[in-house]
Amino acid sequence: MWPQIIFWISLAGITSTYGFYPLVCRWLAKHFPHPPANSNEIVLPTLTVIIVAHNEAARLPRRITNLLSSDYPPEKLSILIMDDGSTDATSSVLGAINNKRVRWQHLPERKGKPAALNIGIAASSSEVCVLADARQTFSTETIRRLAIAFSDPGVGAVSGELEIAASTSAIGSGIGSYWKRERQLRADEAAYDSCIGCTGACYAIRRSEFQPLPEDTLLDDVVIPLRIAVRGFRILHDRQALAFDEQPQEPEFEARRKRRTLAGNFQMLFRYPAWLLPKGHRLWWRIIAHKYLRIAVPLLLLGAAVGSAALWESTFYRTSLYLQAFCYLLGVCGLVSGSRFKICSLPAGFLFLNAMVVAAFFDYATGKTTSKWATANLATEDPKLINSTLDTTNPRR
Repeated sequence: MWPQIIFWISLAGITSTYGFYPLVCRWLAKHFPHPPANSNEIVLPTLTVIIVAHNEAARLPRRITNLLSSDYPPEKLSILIMDDGSTDATSSVLGAINNKRVRWQHLPERKGKPAALNIGIAASSSEVCVLADARQTFSTETIRRLAIAFSDPGVGAVSGELEIAASTSAIGSGIGSYWKRERQLRADEAAYDSCIGCTGACYAIRRSEFQPLPEDTLLDDVVIPLRIAVRGFRILHDRQALAFDEQPQEPEFEARRKRRTLAGNFQMLFRYPAWLLPKGHRLWWRIIAHKYLRIAVPLLLLGAAVGSAALWESTFYRTSLYLQAFCYLLGVCGLVSGSRFKICSLPAGFLFLNAMVVAAFFDYATGKTTSKWATANLATEDPKLINSTLDTTNPRR
């Protein structure tokens, strides 16, 4: 009896998070769409793009130039760079800026992104804050598209869409397929109500609704919008508000990023237990299905295997165990051979992601995670490049 219960609960959990929940969201988005209530005459809000940078001297010239090339009204757009205890030439690069729309603040000691965001958002007087990273770039219309949604007073946050360079590895290809599915899921969630979290490289918030973060927060791009959403606001997702990342989803980079992200899910689970309860906010079931069932999948996979093995005498459960073993074998083949054929790359990506869940749990349980991040290597660019594109005064704060 118990092996059957374990097997079917495990199977239901896995299929719910990867199958049933996305289908429900797609159906709701198609039949009950809820577009933002924009007025006929859209008034764009004042807006500050905030970037927390640590040792980003090589990227900042191009990044700031990219933001200033936005089609947003110049008089309503400003940029604030939070230099989070950089030890490279970041301060020199920022000090060379001569543009009244670009401000920067140097934090002598590295505090981590959440603490720097707390300071930066408090220093802003804009109606909307766009939170971005130094590594990616925006399309010219991205900032405008994010801002337009705030014409609806019920919108508290808006996520953009991240386009990532194609991977050449089996794991990276498999992860890319899951990321494509994730983007569609967020769009469907938002079309009906709210997506669960935002794209960290490109999202905007209504500044007045921001609440300071605990300084050890690992997932600012989920915690910030959800803290706004549980107070009744919507989190939208605009697939045309594009950010571009030249860093492909290769295993070496993705393992570090994914472990930190998944550890953040465990942190969020234990820090905000009220989000699991129906009382108080409408998104509880989406948070469970989208976030928390996923980090339970390794345990559910084990439950399905143990339940099948315990019921070996039954043809159905024996066949189920064979199918599970075959899928794992395909995944291992993809990991070992590097094959980019989907029959191998998808299982390889699935195995990789769930291995990262296990690793992330131990990272969180042992306190190995931190709100401070490591900057990916990049060849140093000439800081003088900034002088050709950034002009006027130096309004350092």
